[in-house]
Amino acid sequence: MAKPNILTVEDVSVSYGMVKALSHVSLEINEGEIVALIGANGSGKSTLLETILGIHRVNSGKILFMRKPITRMPTDKIVASGICLVPEGRGILAPMTVLENLQMGAYHLKSGFDKYLERVYQHFSFISERSKQKAGTLSGGQQQMLSIGRGLMSAPKLLMMDEPSLGLAPVMVEELFKTIVDLNREGYTVLLAEQNAYKALNIAHRGYAFETGSIVLSGTAEELAGNTKVRNAYLGGG
Repeated sequence: MAKPNILTVEDVSVSYGMVKALSHVSLEINEGEIVALIGANGSGKSTLLETILGIHRVNSGKILFMRKPITRMPTDKIVASGICLVPEGRGILAPMTVLENLQMGAYHLKSGFDKYLERVYQHFSFISERSKQKAGTLSGGQQQMLSIGRGLMSAPKLLMMDEPSLGLAPVMVEELFKTIVDLNREGYTVLLAEQNAYKALNIAHRGYAFETGSIVLSGTAEELAGNTKVRNAYLGGG
């Protein structure tokens, strides 16, 4: 039985002044999926995630979340509706403690803080052990996990991640992608923008390939991984 649709992006275009950042982008995400956005740096992946979150103004097209329009909704309302973004570069507030960073992620919650905090501790045991430590003193991999934990504190129905493996050591990349799979199995729907196309497609159900602000290919993860153009452009050929 098909899972219900959770996000629809329909013919969305976005411009930065005279520069067209997204051009007629359309995609759908179903509940319980991991959907990968692959493409080179500057291809439009990050812009799409930020547009979904209301950071960029849509020139044309529409975005529906849980079948309700969010195209012109303020970012804080979009987050409160159940979408969160784990940003590129982690966005950790370095002078604040680990716990304070998590509290920032839950700023809109009216109840249930302790429940979501316990869930984060279950996924990332080091966070509970270092809750009073300054976030800026954590390793790069730990900061990335803290950034994901902060996103989980917002009680998301859709967890968006922007280049989460960027700058991580190989061992941390492996742990990161295992964590994404675990979160998906727990019930989180994931939209993953990732330059490491091999890793992204290895865990995703479906994917979309971006070039210069447009989707040029889409399909199941297996279809994209086996596509000659994708292999040559993103997977090193072969």
